[in-house]
Amino acid sequence: MEIYNPEDYLLLSGIQHYFFCKRQWSLIHVEQYWIENVFTVEGKLIHDKVDQPSLKEKRKDVFYSRAMPVVSHELKFIGKLDLVEFRRDPSGVEVEGREGRWSPVVVEYKRGKPKKSDYDEVQLTAQVMALEEALHTKIPISYFYYHSLRRREEVIVTDELRQKVRFAAKDMMEHFLDGSVFRAENYKNCSRCSLIEYCMPRLTKKRKSVENYIRRQCDEET
Repeated sequence: MEIYNPEDYLLLSGIQHYFFCKRQWSLIHVEQYWIENVFTVEGKLIHDKVDQPSLKEKRKDVFYSRAMPVVSHELKFIGKLDLVEFRRDPSGVEVEGREGRWSPVVVEYKRGKPKKSDYDEVQLTAQVMALEEALHTKIPISYFYYHSLRRREEVIVTDELRQKVRFAAKDMMEHFLDGSVFRAENYKNCSRCSLIEYCMPRLTKKRKSVENYIRRQCDEET
């Protein structure tokens, strides 16, 4: 078993923050600033219902692992998975304490509904890649369970999504190590963010515009 220091790894869940808003991610994971709002509380309550590792459920050819801890030494991520579903499969992997072979899929629980952007899919892909590394297997599909829809949505784990995860993991680690915080961008969803008063996106973006203006003036003079 590989020995590692958890303090040298990033939280796997942070990759969704990174794709939603890089500044939000850096405020939470670099500056360690966090505050709850109604959206974060609702999401936490939904995950708490699933996050019960002592709850065991097994059927004839299926068993479930809840709040499963994972570590990716390739991505430098550490975290836990809401739910991993193992189905009996002769071409699957061996699982400690279980007879036979099993094929796993990750099931990630979400508060809302499918989004137009792919940052939820990127987060799920990161979870899949961490589980693949742990079990030495390949997982081509996994699922979201959207609470508002009360059903699963299948996600194909593509090479494009995997590349996005690798790029993000590298960029996140570089900023984490040098302690740098991303500049703000003033998006329409900023008003829903619990960090808006700390982030001050309009002020930060305005400062960036002033800096760009000064830089252009200097370039014109030289």
